Amino acid sequence: MNYNYILDYSRIKELRQQRKLNQKTIAEYLNVSIPAYSQFELMTTLITIENLNKLSNFYNVSLDYLLKFTDIPNINIINKELDKKLIGKRLKAIRKEKHLYQDTLAKELGTGHSLISEYESGKRLISLTYGYAICKKYNISMDYLYCKI
Repeated sequence: MNYNYILDYSRIKELRQQRKLNQKTIAEYLNVSIPAYSQFELMTTLITIENLNKLSNFYNVSLDYLLKFTDIPNINIINKELDKKLIGKRLKAIRKEKHLYQDTLAKELGTGHSLISEYESGKRLISLTYGYAICKKYNISMDYLYCKI
C-alpha cells in the first residue's frame, strides 16, 4: 500500500470511560467477546467499520471524531446502519470527482481493480483500512464516505 496510515480509534476507550461503562456492556452491545473488545481498545486487533459505526451510533459521535479526523464529537451525523450500495455510489462519485480510474485508485491503495469494482457496485462494504486510506489521501470525511452526513 502506498498510503500506509496508522489508524487511531483510541477514543472508543475514552468515551466508554467517560460514560462510566464497563467493557462487558460494550462487548455485549457489539456482540463480541470481552477479550475481543479489549483488543479493540488496545488497538491490537483491527475493529471493523461495522463495529466502529455501531459505536458511533451508540455514543452519538461521528466516525471522524472516533478516528481523530476532528476534535468535534458530532457534526450533524445520521445514526444509521451502513448501506453498501449507497456507500459504493459515493465512492464512485468521489473517484470520478478526483478524475481517477478504478485501476488508478486500486494501485494507490495497493489492491486490485476488482475490489474497487466490488466496493462501487455495493457487493462489498469498503473496509475500514481502505476507507481510512481513501479519506486521508484525498482529504475526505469518513462520515461523508460512509454516508452518515
